[in-house]
Amino acid sequence: MITGSMLRDAVISASHHINNHRGDVDALNVFPVPDGDTGTNMSMTIGAAAREVARFPEDAGAGEVSAAVASALLRGARGNSGVILSLIFRGISKGLKGCREIDAAALSGALQRGVEMAYSAVMKPTEGTILTVVRLAAESAKRSAESGADVVAVFNEACDSAARALATTPELLPVLKKAGVVDAGGQGLVLILEGMRSVFNGGGIIGSTSEDAQPITAQNHGSKKEIVANADGNIKFGYCSEFLINKIPHSTKDPLRLRAYLESIGDCVVVVDDDAIIKVHVHSNEPGNVIQAALEYGPLTNIKIDNMRQQHTSAGFDSPQEQPAPQPEQEAPQAPEKPFGFVAVAAGEGLKELFLELGADKVVSGGQTMNPSTEDILSAVLATPAEHVFVLPNNKNIIMAAEQTIPLADRGVSVLQTRTIPQGITALLNFDESLSAEENHVNMMKAAERVGTGLVTFAARDSSLDGEKIRKGEILGMENGKITVVEQDLLHVAYRVTKHLYNKRDCSLITIFYGADATEEQALELQNMLSAKYGSNVDISIVNGGQPVYYFIISVE
Repeated sequence: MITGSMLRDAVISASHHINNHRGDVDALNVFPVPDGDTGTNMSMTIGAAAREVARFPEDAGAGEVSAAVASALLRGARGNSGVILSLIFRGISKGLKGCREIDAAALSGALQRGVEMAYSAVMKPTEGTILTVVRLAAESAKRSAESGADVVAVFNEACDSAARALATTPELLPVLKKAGVVDAGGQGLVLILEGMRSVFNGGGIIGSTSEDAQPITAQNHGSKKEIVANADGNIKFGYCSEFLINKIPHSTKDPLRLRAYLESIGDCVVVVDDDAIIKVHVHSNEPGNVIQAALEYGPLTNIKIDNMRQQHTSAGFDSPQEQPAPQPEQEAPQAPEKPFGFVAVAAGEGLKELFLELGADKVVSGGQTMNPSTEDILSAVLATPAEHVFVLPNNKNIIMAAEQTIPLADRGVSVLQTRTIPQGITALLNFDESLSAEENHVNMMKAAERVGTGLVTFAARDSSLDGEKIRKGEILGMENGKITVVEQDLLHVAYRVTKHLYNKRDCSLITIFYGADATEEQALELQNMLSAKYGSNVDISIVNGGQPVYYFIISVE
């Protein structure tokens, strides 16, 4: 049997093990751009759980420890890999609920719940990733348990299978095979499982060898809640339905089935459950069917159904307008005082000040290479004195962590899938206080998607692109997330990227945000180069963004 104290020590061991090897996992990154690396994100995520459970006593139940791990992972999740890790452990926690000790059958079932939770939260699961690794590990664990193996043997089989699955990831994802690496998220999970295995097999907690890490021993702090799936919406579905379901006691009906049904008839689906209620949000053309399906899970309260087409017509769907008022940094939770508020994620004093000037209530420090946790974003949401808070992640690797705040917050939250700083700025500028949250979500994202973003950075490692070698330190130009220019000359790269973006759209405005490693003189020179090319056809402005990593962020709209 695996006891609660063994599980506690296993999580601490796992945290140490991945932290000891996080640089190796980071190095598996296929792309040469500096980013919020997988090893660092997964290490910081499970580190939050290790600190939480270190305070648990020897006689704690396994289910209790597992619940604490899941809660801490959720709040501490950083980057997409950290969020998926938290989902795996949330499913495991559900499978171990009420267990004092873990036997082979319970472990096998819990791993399967973890797989289901992770897959269900990803709209388009990709094989050859951490998802494949955990799925094959759980399948092997199930076969081992059914053969009569004890719980430690079952866990060992899961670990061995995970390692075998990791080795196959390059065959499933061509981009991995081309780069000659395995999946970084899968490697991180294998390290976590190996760290846990050391404890379960009597080897004790793996020690910390990382110079910048404090070894976790025993006694720290904690928190609690649930998960969500969120999808972007559009006017294809005319009715927005929102309500709470009071769960029928002892019901065995799985809310995931409700979510699957709602996704088959609509979009922008949110189905969040805890022990007592299920929170539902969906855009559909069949609100009656939505209500009918939900009633099978329990009585409904707080029902709200809006006709979005009618609202859009009467409110002037295509007209962008206003913004609300600024406030300082994260602080204590605030009671709502206004209908809408905004939280943006940005790095660099200039960018932070700009978001505040444009109407953001809070700016969470973060971006490329420094992905904030779900807890960081949640704190900013709760400190925003608004009934409904829009979150602008402004980075593709922060979106999933931001979405986890939706069921944790005590107010409405909409996460706009802004992938760049220019998208976030444009979304904020297109907020219209006369429209509903749903209408604003659609309008703001439509505006954001019309913006072209250029990024100029450096190669953080040797790599190759379409057969061409990229050497560490070379200047990289990116257009909407894709590397298109590799050269030595910083200004020439920035000029070429901007010209490409300009040629692809009907453009009247170019904004150059220069970063901490670029000078105002360089930004002015780039502005002059572009002015000589385009003359009075386009308005070109420069802003001191102060951002790290990127010499220039270029907005073209």
